[in-house]
Amino acid sequence: MPLLKHIALVRFKPGTDDKQIIHFFAAIGKLRDVIPGILDYSWGTNNSPEGLHQGFTHAFVMTFKDAASRDAYLPHPAHEKVKQLVLPHVESVVVFDYEV
Repeated sequence: MPLLKHIALVRFKPGTDDKQIIHFFAAIGKLRDVIPGILDYSWGTNNSPEGLHQGFTHAFVMTFKDAASRDAYLPHPAHEKVKQLVLPHVESVVVFDYEV
């Protein structure tokens, strides 16, 4: 079965400070400990010199064991709890998944 990459590009609302953002991404990363099938997680701030970010400032990438693991993650109560923490501070988000 192919692995699945789950990418989110995020633009936070004005006034969301760096400390909050670090806390949000740490909370997302802790989902690896409670949701089976998450193999890898990383996040960071855009630093591309191309200027094509369309205002998105941060991103995270998760690698799932397979599409079924991603499908179980999406409605998982721990994921829903993190969404309730983060989404009120998000102005815009793009999510893109693909198999590798």
